[in-house]
Amino acid sequence: MRTFLEKLRGLREDNDLTQSQIAQVLGTSQTMYARYERGANEMPIRHLVTLCRYYNVSADYFLGTAPDPRRRQKHI
Repeated sequence: MRTFLEKLRGLREDNDLTQSQIAQVLGTSQTMYARYERGANEMPIRHLVTLCRYYNVSADYFLGTAPDPRRRQKHI
């Protein structure tokens, strides 16, 4: 299973984008975006939402939290 950081970098590279280009989409610096990719800084939720819209993926994809349809749901 790929981690959040691997997915973050992978989507950027798969789309042939630079860190500077994604930083511009987020309204931040290339240096700060590089720190997000390395895990040196936590990415703000607003940036996660922006990237989900930009790449057309769900937050579940990034975070690895999609429910497993094979597991039974707990009823409260």
